Amino acid sequence: MIELTDDMKQSLSTALTDRAPVIVAYTDADGQPSISFRGTVQAFSDTQLAIWARNPDGGLPKAIGTNPKLALLYRNMAERKGWQFQGSARITTDQAERDTIYDNSPERERDSDPDRKGIAIIVDLDRVIARGEVLMER
Repeated sequence: MIELTDDMKQSLSTALTDRAPVIVAYTDADGQPSISFRGTVQAFSDTQLAIWARNPDGGLPKAIGTNPKLALLYRNMAERKGWQFQGSARITTDQAERDTIYDNSPERERDSDPDRKGIAIIVDLDRVIARGEVLMER
């Protein structure tokens, strides 16, 4: 069973300001592995993460349509903690979900997309790993 801890939720909510942005790994539209830093990763529920992607035509949004599986890596060296999250992503067009994800993104990220032209991504988690061990699994 997956149930994100309060520590995980809090750590993700301050990842960008803590200088620990989350790294997202996915397979791009050409089938190549790709990684990118994401400053908007946040807990969306006890079993989901969310991302606001400012560029709706970027690599991550395009990749989700072909292969929704991805991995996210949170690592805060100063706090000596980190987790890998694995799951399936989907783009949501539900306005309430979009608003929540945008509004819960760091101000710096919102300022980069004041017209909300980006897209909201929800990741349904399958597994949470720490130090090579599965902590939670669906």
